[in-house]
Amino acid sequence: MSEMLTAPRPVFDSLVGTCATRRHVVGPRDLATAWDNDVEVLATPVLLWLSEVTAMDVLGDHLGAAWMTVGLNHDSAHVAPTPAGEEITVTATLTEADGKLLTFAVEARDSEAVILRGMHGRAVINREKFLTKLAERGA
Repeated sequence: MSEMLTAPRPVFDSLVGTCATRRHVVGPRDLATAWDNDVEVLATPVLLWLSEVTAMDVLGDHLGAAWMTVGLNHDSAHVAPTPAGEEITVTATLTEADGKLLTFAVEARDSEAVILRGMHGRAVINREKFLTKLAERGA
């Protein structure tokens, strides 16, 4: 059996309260017009993705090679529009670590206001098992 399959799942209790911040300048491919909308503002799917990768940043190097996280859910509100060229700041804070389930508070701001606020859930999973299941699905 592979060493990656038997590696103990990391525990993240000590990281509760840890946050990460990511800055991003809104470019043309981030706009709602790139997502079949006709308004040139930051698209919600891009903002959700940025909150996900910022949550992943919280964990840093604490996962180890045998483990990865996958997104489970979002309960977030995109509450204000942001035009192209604006820099946004996304913050994610680990608020709960319950076994393999991690919960993050996420918030994003532009120069004018809070533009996103909510929660994001991720699961800690075994990388090799995940890739095996993916291969079995023909991917």
